[in-house]
Amino acid sequence: MSPGVRLVRSAELSPAPYAYASIVPAGSRLVFLAGACPLEKDGTTAAVGDYAGQAAQCIETLRQALRDAGAGIEDVVSTRILVASARREDLGDVWDVVHEAFGEHDVPSTLLGVTVLGYAHQLVEIEAVAVLPA
Repeated sequence: MSPGVRLVRSAELSPAPYAYASIVPAGSRLVFLAGACPLEKDGTTAAVGDYAGQAAQCIETLRQALRDAGAGIEDVVSTRILVASARREDLGDVWDVVHEAFGEHDVPSTLLGVTVLGYAHQLVEIEAVAVLPA
């Protein structure tokens, strides 16, 4: 985790597999990432029909975008995970992949079921905000 970033948990709220908030030190540089999509290098959609497979590809895309910005997954301070499904099981399958990728760096996250995503056969997209020292 970036120096000074503090993940906030609460004894007053329901236990959750993520922090309820993150606090970023003053003067930090914020990195706003576009939604990481499950696309292969050639632009085709990876793991068609496979929620967990697409989540894994999104994590790889996210990791590369972070590297290109001079950051890593440990610098992420929040995520929004979009899943094209109304089934909680599908959302859970995606969450399991994301949660494993972040490990103990369990940043505040929002998991949403949505109607449709932008690319053909796309089931998952992961947005993130990261922080770098000034």
